[in-house]
Amino acid sequence: MGENGKHTNHSGNHLLGALPQGDRARLLRELTPVTLRMKTVLFEPGQQISSVHFPLDGVISLVTALEDGAIVEVATVGNEGIVGVPLVAGGTLAVRAISQVPGRTLSMDAASFVGEAERAGPFRRLVQNYLQALFAQISQAAACNRLHSNEERLSRWLLMSHDRVGTETFPITHEFLGQMLGSRRATVTLSAGLLQAAGLIRYHRGQVTILDRAGLEHVSCECYRVIKSALDRAVASAAS
Repeated sequence: MGENGKHTNHSGNHLLGALPQGDRARLLRELTPVTLRMKTVLFEPGQQISSVHFPLDGVISLVTALEDGAIVEVATVGNEGIVGVPLVAGGTLAVRAISQVPGRTLSMDAASFVGEAERAGPFRRLVQNYLQALFAQISQAAACNRLHSNEERLSRWLLMSHDRVGTETFPITHEFLGQMLGSRRATVTLSAGLLQAAGLIRYHRGQVTILDRAGLEHVSCECYRVIKSALDRAVASAAS
C-alpha cells in the first residue's frame, strides 16, 4: 500500500482548492497524506471502501476485471477528482481502483467523508457535480474504446495523464497501457512508435516524455476535450 506522510496540504487537488476557506480548513483536519506507488490497489470490486482519496498528482485508474483476467479502464482520476465515490456508509463499488502513475493523495476515512457529503453546503454540491463529471467520463470512454483508433485513444490517455502529473515525463509500461486501453501490448507498442516517430512523445525504458502537446491534441479524438470540459466544469462549480 502507500506510505503515510506527515503534513497535510491541499495544494494540487483542484476540488479542495476551489472550496471556501472555512470548508477547506474543516476537511483538511480529516485528511491524511499518502504516497502511492505504481500498481497500488486502493480497493477491489465489491470490497468495502474504508477511505476516499483526493489525488494531488499521479493518476488512478478505475478498471473492470473480466473472468479471463483481462482488465479494461473505465475512468481515470487525478488532481481534479476524488477516488471512492459514489459512496454510502459501508458501501462498495463494482470497479478496482489502481494507481497507474505513482503520486500523492489525501486520504479521508469513509465514514467521515459520508458525513461531510451529507452535510448541506459547498462540499456536498462539489461531490454531486464531480459525480456528474465522472459519469460523463465513463460514458465518453465507453464510446471512445468502441469507435476510435488506438492512436487517438493513446493520445487521449497521455493528454489526461499529462494534465494531472505536473511533469513532462512520467512512468508507464506498454503492458500497463495495453491493459488500460484494452489493447494488446504489440498494438500499444506500434501506436506509441507512431507517436514517437511523429515527434510527439519519447518513450524509453518505461518512461514517456511529452514533446509536442499541441500535436497530441491534434491526433487525439474529441473525447479528450469532452471529458476535460466536464471535469473543468465540476471544478468551476465548486468555486462558484
